[in-house]
This record gives sequence, C-alpha cells and structure tokens, in this order.
Amino acid sequence: MADDRSSTAGPLDGVKVLDLSRFIAGPLCAQILGDFGAEVVKIERPRGEDSRHHGPYWQGESIYMFLYHRNKQAASLDTRHPRALAILEDLVRWADIVIENYRPGTMEQMGLGYDRMRELNPQVILVSISGFGQTGPDSKRALFDAISQASSGLMSVTGEPDGKPTLSGTYIADYTTGYQGAIGAMAALRHRDRTGEGQLVDIASYDTMFSALGTRLIAELMLGLEMPRSGSRDLLTAPVNVYEAADGPIYIQAGTASLFPKLCAVMGREDLAADPRYATVEGRMADQAHLEGAIQAWAAELPRDVIAARLDEAGVPYAKVASVREVAASPQIAARGMIVEAEHPRLGTIRMPANPIHMEKTPPTVRKAPPSVGEDNDHVYRDILGMSADDLAQLRAEGAI
Repeated sequence: MADDRSSTAGPLDGVKVLDLSRFIAGPLCAQILGDFGAEVVKIERPRGEDSRHHGPYWQGESIYMFLYHRNKQAASLDTRHPRALAILEDLVRWADIVIENYRPGTMEQMGLGYDRMRELNPQVILVSISGFGQTGPDSKRALFDAISQASSGLMSVTGEPDGKPTLSGTYIADYTTGYQGAIGAMAALRHRDRTGEGQLVDIASYDTMFSALGTRLIAELMLGLEMPRSGSRDLLTAPVNVYEAADGPIYIQAGTASLFPKLCAVMGREDLAADPRYATVEGRMADQAHLEGAIQAWAAELPRDVIAARLDEAGVPYAKVASVREVAASPQIAARGMIVEAEHPRLGTIRMPANPIHMEKTPPTVRKAPPSVGEDNDHVYRDILGMSADDLAQLRAEGAI
C-alpha cells in the first residue's frame, strides 16, 4: 500500500527546490528533501536524462527513475534553446534551494553559476555536488561512483587480503554523497532562516568517501599504520567472519571478551574459552585461522535456523547472509515499512524502498510517484512561472520542452 505514515505537512513544507542534477547523488539529495515535504521541480532535457536510458526497464521506463525521483514535478527543457536561460533564471528566482551535479565550471559556462544565481536570488542556497569538489587540482575531473571508491581509498580496503581491490556491491559513494548533500542543504536552510543569507554548499563524492574510511584512516593519520584488506573479518576483533552452515552462509560476530565465551559454550568448545592464548583480543587476532576452523567445523553440521536459534538464546550477534530477494520479503522490512508503493498515472503501481529516516512527528512520506519526462510541464511553466497557453504551445512547437 502507499506510504501513510503521516498525513501531516512535512518539516520542509513550503520549501522550493530546483533539481538540475542527473544520475544518483544529486537526484537522491533532492528526493530526500521532497520526502520531507519540499516542493521539488526536476528539470531534464526533452528526451530525458541519461539514466532514463539505462536498463533494466519496467514497462519501458528505466528502474533508475523509480529510485531517485519520487515526490518531484518533472519538467523538460532543452538548455541549448535560446529561451532556456531565461526560463532557468525564473526558476532560480522561485527556488529556495538549487541542486546541481555538473562538473565544476559547467554552470558558469551556461551563464548560471553561483554568482549569477545570487544576483537573481540573494537568499538562494546552491548545493553543488561534484566528484572532487569545487577546489583543488582534481576539481575538473569527471567522476562516477566507482571512480570515487577507487580514488578515495575505499576500494583498496575492500575485498579479500589475497585478492584484488573490490568495488562495493552498491553505489555507496553516490548514496552517501546524496545524503550529505541533503544534510548540507538543511543546515544552510536553517542558517538562512536565522540570517536571511543563502550560501554555496560544496559536496564532493571524494571527500565523502575519504571521511568514511573510519578506523583505517585514523590508524594512518595518528599511527602511520596501514591496515590491509580484511575480507569479511573484523579489523580489530576476532573471531568475526562468515561461515558456511549446512544450508548456506551465516555471519557470526563474537570478537569481544564477553561474546567469545558465549560462542564457545554454544559450540560445546569451552576448552577454547579456557585457553589462555585466547583470553585477549590480541591473542584471538593472532590465531584467527585456528578459531575460524573450529567454528566452521561446528557450523557445517547444522542448518542456519538451528545455529540462529542457539546464538539468539546465548546473545551472540549473527546474521544469515540474505539475498536481496530474501531481505525484501523479510518480516523486519515489512514491520519497518521499508517498501512503499505509489500509483503512477501511466505505469500503475510502483514499488520502491522507503526513506530510512523514521520520525515520530514529521516522518518522510511518498506523495507522488516518480514522474515521466515532462509529465508536469503544464504545472511548472503555467502555474509556477505564469506562462500562457500560447507560450507553452510555442515552446512545444520549437522542441524546447
């Protein structure tokens, strides 16, 4: 069913957002603001942004669009048309927040850089999402999610110790950058509410991934220590790994002083808990292979449900390694309302992941399905910008929208 967690106005009700971005990070940033009640106008070229032409497809529409474009009004515009700049300028005057994720310098080439936006709307907040940021020797370089993972250090620490550096299984750089962009936008909005000042919010995917390196980064900065790839092991405690049960993989985390004896008791291997070599984290880390061999031998004889029940009772953290299909059908996802539906006027019911932020008073909502290209042209150009029917007809005849 549709997301009905709240029928009240969202905390960003009345905030107007102009979304000039493409692909994932920028559109996700705008969608998050839309989920919390902002009015979002998405501008894309008449044939649709590039991600509309990436499969897989459902009823002829790329599934990319179902992930990053709900709660938006979609207007098409050929930005090379002679009237396009004036139309964009009118939309900047209308907007509280503008989101773009072009390579630095592109908006200036279009005649709509931040300085020009401030002339049009002194209170405007511009969220510029880019690969390497607006400054620095790499600022003009092109970047996609995989390039961010490789250049930031994330890929070098992902994968098995004796294997190649490995990409994350999802677009982790784009997702994280989109959320950071939304945080920056809301912080800038709060500042504007207090002072009346707009500002530039400069978000780089490279910075975002670098800041997410966690313990490895601090070890390098403070200790000069380079931590190698650890696969599915924990960096700092043991035993922690994935094991093959009789019917599939299960992840067990028992690396602390309190959890290790509990796991040993569940396994019937109290001798391991009593061994002085394993009384400390350092001792267990030094002999991980032996401990993991004992755990694997035990797990291999049992189905995951039996292992899970025993670990649950003992209070040892674990997880069956779930496929996407399994987790999407799980009771926990259902209980958390993490799959929502929206009705599209042409495509019917669309299912998509919910916003993961749960709030008691002002939760995010899904009010509008991800739109088709130019679906809301009449609303944007007539109702927001005040164009006449003749203006719209001329723009359509000229292929501008």
